[in-house]
Amino acid sequence: MQQLLDFFDWLFNTRGGVAVLFFGGILLFLLIAFILERRTKRVYYDHERTGDDEDGWGLFDDDDDE
Repeated sequence: MQQLLDFFDWLFNTRGGVAVLFFGGILLFLLIAFILERRTKRVYYDHERTGDDEDGWGLFDDDDDE
């Protein structure tokens, strides 16, 4: 039990432990995003492109409707 407490003390109270948490979290979310992206491509593999798909979109896309 003492070893577990020492591990948590190192993990949350040292710079090295916090760095492990930070970069481990980034790697975890990258892995989740990769898996979900592959799953999405498998579901929508035969999606027909429309005019909107070819133009693309983004947060800073100008709207011509104004």
